[in-house]
Amino acid sequence: MKLPKSFEDRMVNLLGEEFNQFIASFSQPRHYGLRINTLKWSMDDAIEKIPFALSPIEWVKEGFYYSENERPSKHPYYHAGLYYIQEPSAMAPGALIPITPGDRVLDLCAAPGGKSTQVGARLQGKGVLVSNDISSDRVKALIKNIELFGIRNAIVTNETPQRLAQAFGQYFDKILIDAPCSGEGMFRKNPEMIKSWEQHNVDSCVVMQEDILEEAAKMLRPGGYILYSTCTFAPEENERQMARFLSLHSDFSLAPLPQVEGFKRGKKEWGETEHPMEHTVRLWPHHLKGEGHYLALLHKKGTEERLGNNSTLTSGFKPLSEKELVDYRAFEKEILRRPIQEMTEADFVEFKGHLYAKPKGLPSLHGLKVIKSGWYLGEMKKNRFEPSQAFAMGLEAADVAETIHFAPGDEDLVRYLKGETIHREGNKGWKLICVDNYPLGWAKQVQGILKNAYPPGWRWLT
Repeated sequence: MKLPKSFEDRMVNLLGEEFNQFIASFSQPRHYGLRINTLKWSMDDAIEKIPFALSPIEWVKEGFYYSENERPSKHPYYHAGLYYIQEPSAMAPGALIPITPGDRVLDLCAAPGGKSTQVGARLQGKGVLVSNDISSDRVKALIKNIELFGIRNAIVTNETPQRLAQAFGQYFDKILIDAPCSGEGMFRKNPEMIKSWEQHNVDSCVVMQEDILEEAAKMLRPGGYILYSTCTFAPEENERQMARFLSLHSDFSLAPLPQVEGFKRGKKEWGETEHPMEHTVRLWPHHLKGEGHYLALLHKKGTEERLGNNSTLTSGFKPLSEKELVDYRAFEKEILRRPIQEMTEADFVEFKGHLYAKPKGLPSLHGLKVIKSGWYLGEMKKNRFEPSQAFAMGLEAADVAETIHFAPGDEDLVRYLKGETIHREGNKGWKLICVDNYPLGWAKQVQGILKNAYPPGWRWLT
């Protein structure tokens, strides 16, 4: 791998005697990781049932390394949302932000959804997750991953931080900023990042990060935390960025992050500051099995009290009466073993004929680009309700009256994931299709045929 000379020169000055070890790491194989979805199954079940060798990642209890020879994305368990494939170091921000079920959390730069799925699983269906990305194209992948993971309490927005701050003043308990950066820590994983680094220099990234941090500070309640992370080595984007922010915000301080084996402390001299940069951490590819990252935990001084927000107004979404829900209620009574209100704390809202269960406690989001307002349940058509893929993925098999279970190697399971029709006798109506006991999606029994409702964009391509 040919690295830019200006990059190497800077790293020589930063690392000194460690530089040769650092450069040697670029000739080593990259590391592969997956993260267990604890919303859907236990760690014990996952370790017992996943059919390839796993070894634990030190800094995230649900994270594991797997061999480059394995293909976990080709296993039906991946399509059931039972794990997320993620670079090991990239799991650190979602693992180290102090999440408690019931928190209001913002993932400000969320696409494609790795950290949102991690935070969503840690919330355990309680509280609110707002996942935002400024890119309308990248939001599509974000929505799919949140739905695949079965996260019911997530709002997805496609907004600038400035516009979000107008709606969410001092609202969030925790904010995750995986900031856009020069990407130096990803050179080994993705050599194409070198070209991007040459086009988008460190200075331009610093300006973006400053703007994002300023708006995030407005959205955090007193007593809350911001976890700031980058995947770059540049001090300007890391220690120096934290020093600049702290110099402007006396109500913030750095909270110490856990010192996991292989983590290295940030340095005051790199931040040109007396703030305790040793509370921040750096992940170096020559010290651990992962790529380069930087993490800092900012604490906002003040009380732990929350603002009392509870609006049913969400941009374009409207509340529904029981009369308007009659077709959905008929579906619920016939297909489900328990009503939605027993599964999630939410209000029903509708957008252009689509039904959502929206988390409680949100402020008015009128005027914002809200792409997904909670758990998407399905479409309200004339005299009938048609359930969504997201609805299926947020359920447990025990929630549904009639389920069909396939073993991972069953040929009919492969046909289902490819979107093909399956010939099978049974009672007419909607069935939840599962691999083992884990939902994959819907099919509708019509005479001796299961009409496949697995969405085209999710299908197994071989």
